[in-house]
Amino acid sequence: MARMKTAEVAVEIMKKEGISNVFGLPGAAINPFYKAMQTQGGLHHTLARHVEGASHMAEGYTRAKAGNIGVCVGTSGPAGTDMITGLYSASADSIPILCITGQAPVAKLHKEDFQAVDIASIAGPLTKMAVTVLEPAQVPGTFQQAFHLMRSGRPGPVLIDLPIDVQLAEIEFDIDTYEPLPAFKPAASRKQIEKALDMLAASERPLIVAGGGIINADAAELLVEFAELTGVPVVPTLMGWGAIPDDHELHAGMVGLQTSHRYGNETMLASDFVLGIGNRWANRHTGGIDTYTKGRKFVHVDIEPTQIGRVFAPDFGIVSDARAALALFVEVAKERRDELADRSAWAQDVRQRKQKLWRKTNFDVTPIKPQRVYQEMNKAFGKDVRYVSTIGLSQIQAAQMLHVFKDRHWINAGQAGPLGWTVPAAIGVATADPDATVVAISGDYDFQFMIEELAVGAQFNVPYIHVLVNNAYLGLIRQAQRGFDMDYCVQLSFDNINSPELGGYGVDHVKVAEGLGCRAIRVFDPEEILPALELAKKLIVEHRVPVIVEVILERVTNVSMGTEIDNVVEFEELADSGADAPTALYANLD
Repeated sequence: MARMKTAEVAVEIMKKEGISNVFGLPGAAINPFYKAMQTQGGLHHTLARHVEGASHMAEGYTRAKAGNIGVCVGTSGPAGTDMITGLYSASADSIPILCITGQAPVAKLHKEDFQAVDIASIAGPLTKMAVTVLEPAQVPGTFQQAFHLMRSGRPGPVLIDLPIDVQLAEIEFDIDTYEPLPAFKPAASRKQIEKALDMLAASERPLIVAGGGIINADAAELLVEFAELTGVPVVPTLMGWGAIPDDHELHAGMVGLQTSHRYGNETMLASDFVLGIGNRWANRHTGGIDTYTKGRKFVHVDIEPTQIGRVFAPDFGIVSDARAALALFVEVAKERRDELADRSAWAQDVRQRKQKLWRKTNFDVTPIKPQRVYQEMNKAFGKDVRYVSTIGLSQIQAAQMLHVFKDRHWINAGQAGPLGWTVPAAIGVATADPDATVVAISGDYDFQFMIEELAVGAQFNVPYIHVLVNNAYLGLIRQAQRGFDMDYCVQLSFDNINSPELGGYGVDHVKVAEGLGCRAIRVFDPEEILPALELAKKLIVEHRVPVIVEVILERVTNVSMGTEIDNVVEFEELADSGADAPTALYANLD
C-alpha cells in the first residue's frame, strides 16, 4: 500500500485499464490531475484548441481501433459544457469515451463559485454514468466502474467530475492489486439462433443488415464468414460500412434516403426477409416504416434490450452482443451446411443490380461537380485508406460514391452529425493509427466550425489529408429549403478583399490552413484533382502535418435523396460508362 493523491490514483488506474493517450486542456480546477500525469508518466497528452475538439478527438481515437477508449480532459464549468456535444455524439453511436472534468471544491458546489456548474446533471442523459466524486476514497471505485460500464452492454461514454480538493486528497492505494472489472455482454442462446436460421431458411430472398454493433464488437470477419456460409447478401448501414468489403460478391449496397445506393434500395425492396445485427433501424436508413417493412419478415439482434422494438416490432428479437451472436450463427450454419438453401440465383440478381444502377461521377465540367471529386478519391487512395466524415452533402455523396473495404475504415458521426466534428475526429483517428492514410472529407461549413484544431495536427505532427469541397453554401440546408421555396441564410459567399482569385467564394481556407501550420492545395479544374491528391499523399509523409486539398465546386448541386426508399430523387443521369461501375473501379485499386 502507498499513500497517494487521488489524482495520481486516477492516472495509475487509467494506465492499468489500457489508456495511453489523452486529449484535453489544462485549467485551474484540473491542474492537480495534470500534475499527476506529469509526475506519474505513461500518458501522452494532446493539447486541443477547444474542449469540444478534445471530445471529438477522443471519439475518433476510440472509433479507430478495437479496444480503444479515448479520454478527454478539461477544467471546470465551460470545459464540461463544451464537451457535451462530444458526449452526445459518442452516446448516439455507442462509442465509449471517458470525460474527466475539474470542479470547484466540495464546500463551494452550491455557492455559485467561479466556473462551478452541476456538470453531472447536465451530462447525465447523454452518458452511462455521470458523477461528481465527493469523497476521495471513492475515486478508485468510480474509475473502475467507469471502465466497466463503458465496456459492458451497449458501449457508451462516462463523465467523472473531480472537485479540486478531492484530487488533492491522499488515500491508501495499491495499484499492483488493482484489476479491471470483467465486462458484461449478453449472448444469444443456441435456441434463439436456431429459430432465426429456421426463419431465414423459410425465405426466398433474404438479406443481412449489418450495423455498427458489428464494428464495435470487432466481428466483421464472422459476419463475412456467416454470409459466405449461407450465401445471403449483406446490406451494411452507414455505421456498419466496411464490415463486408465493397467488392465482396455478397455486398448488396447501402439502403436509405441519403447515404445509400440505387442498387441497395432496389435489393431491399425485392427482399422477403431481413436479419438485422447490431443496427438501430435509423430513420435515414429505413425511411417510412411501412415502405421499409412491407412484404418482409424481420429478425433483430442487438446488444441493448430496449432497442428491440424501439422503431418497429420485429418478428423475432434476440438480445446479444454481435460477436457472440455471429459466432453462434457461424457454428450452427456449419452444422446445417448440407441443409442450407442455394441462394446463388438471388445473389446473382443482387450483383446485376450493382452493375447497372450506379450514379454518374465522370463529369469534366468547370466549375467542378462534386461527383468527380469522389471518383478521383477512389483512384488516389486505394483499399487501405481510413475515411472520416460527419454531415452534409459532402458526407452524403461520399457514402454514395466512395468505396470502403475494411471495418473501421469509414469513421463517421452517424446519429448526432455535429458540424465541426471532422477535423478533431480525424486527428484522433490519425493519433490512434499514425501510419495509416487518414482522409477526411468536409464541406466548407463543417471545416470552418473547428478549423482551429488544425494547429493541433501541426503542433503534434499528426498527418492526415483533408479533402475540402467548397461551394460556399450550407448545401444540405439549401437543398432542404427547396421545400419551403427559399434560399435563406445559407450562403457563405462574399468577395474576400484579400483573395480576389477566389471569385466570391469567401474564406481563403488555404491561407488559414497555412497560418495554422499546415499545407494546403487549391484546385479549380477537374483534371487537377488527382494530381493534388497524389501530392497530398507525399506531403503528409514529408511534413507530418495535416494537408488540405480544397476543391472549388459549382455553387449548386442537388444530391440524390428522398423521403422513402422507393422514392429517392435522382438529379443526374445514370452512368453510361463502364469507368463509373463499382466493379470496374475495384479492379483499379491496390
